[in-house]
Amino acid sequence: MAAGKGTRMKSQKPKVLHRLGGRALAQHVIDTAARVSARSVVVITGHGAEMVEAGLTPPEGVGLQFVRQMPQLGTGHAVQQAVPVLADDGITLVLSGDVPLTEAATLQALIDRCAGQALTLLTLDMPDPTGYGRIVRQGDAVQAIVEQKDATPAQRAITEIYSGIMAVPTRLLRGWLARLDNRNAQQEYYLTDVVKFAVADGCVVQAHRIGDAAQVAGVNSPLQLAELERVHQRRLAEALMTEGVRMADPARFDVRGSLVCGQDVDIDVNCIFEGCVRLGDGVRIGANCVIANCTIEAGAVIHPFTHIDGETLGVSVGAGALIGPFARLRPGAQLGAEVHIGNFVEVKNSTMAKGAKANHLAYLGDATLGERVNFGAGSITANYDGANKHRTVIEADVHIGSNCVLIAPVKIGAGGTVGGGSAITKSTDPGALSVARGRQVSIDNYQRPTKKTAG
Repeated sequence: MAAGKGTRMKSQKPKVLHRLGGRALAQHVIDTAARVSARSVVVITGHGAEMVEAGLTPPEGVGLQFVRQMPQLGTGHAVQQAVPVLADDGITLVLSGDVPLTEAATLQALIDRCAGQALTLLTLDMPDPTGYGRIVRQGDAVQAIVEQKDATPAQRAITEIYSGIMAVPTRLLRGWLARLDNRNAQQEYYLTDVVKFAVADGCVVQAHRIGDAAQVAGVNSPLQLAELERVHQRRLAEALMTEGVRMADPARFDVRGSLVCGQDVDIDVNCIFEGCVRLGDGVRIGANCVIANCTIEAGAVIHPFTHIDGETLGVSVGAGALIGPFARLRPGAQLGAEVHIGNFVEVKNSTMAKGAKANHLAYLGDATLGERVNFGAGSITANYDGANKHRTVIEADVHIGSNCVLIAPVKIGAGGTVGGGSAITKSTDPGALSVARGRQVSIDNYQRPTKKTAG
């Protein structure tokens, strides 16, 4: 269910599109459904329907369908909109698009208990159940779910709440939905009323009770979103540390995508990983780094305050490379083994072979560097002529002096040297020394201009 407006979010964006861990809230729910082998996922949209439908993607191998609830007349009315696309031979798992942290194992247990025969509810004991529907039992059997606004004082004292998640045989759900009415305080069609119909029909109604409140916590405000973000990140951190990753402080760590780590990885504080990131054995990540869509091979060290973002092209950092601090690697940067990138160096769409170095204040764009190239401080490849990009090729063992401009397209031959301060516009031969700068002029006894005093 993803039709609600989310007024308390105070946002023009539909609530279910707000992000947690780099993904929309509803995308978390869809992806979890895929992990319990759902044949299809049906998303019920309403407020901001076009935006929601455009903002969600189907998991691999799972069909994704959208139905619209216009107007929004309650949870029962929402599920009624999905009835035409539900197959009678299956189990319908009802999930909420703003409850992102339910675990696949929990849903699988719910489905297993349903077994195509029983109406099974996911419930939780809460010290303060305010706002939630209460589970009314007779002995161990569930008799009804009573919404907060319709509950008696005795029912409001019940601490077992309905999470909003249920598993129900579709063939039975279809008939129960047809019997819903809106004779209640909210004048809405409550999905929870199917419980009383199931009881009346002699269907087994059971509850699968869990103790982890975060799994059923919904997001209704920016504060709740931030609280669940920290829960999510702590769980990711704990999972990684269980596999041997060392973290200076798991409370200061964020993954907004996927992070795969080898053995003996060390991550300092305030690091953010986005998109798809892979860290090889023995990689060390310094404090305050942002790393997105990148593969970092074994033994590489990423010094503090480095920003790596591969976007769609990706970035690769070779084994034993040293990057940063304050370095920036942009899409298409492909760095070989033992490459050194120092402070305030930017690399974009460039390949650097084993042992190449750019240690200070440099820009490499659309360039190919051979092995052991030394690219001097303050030097750049001028790759853009105002209309098109051009490539610079620097062959093996070249030394580029400080403050040079290599104006592409140009090739510097193997073993060559470019003198500091040169602007190179033509390709050079292997082994050549190339200097392209104005001749120095010195004037003896030069007198600087002086300011005139007011008369």
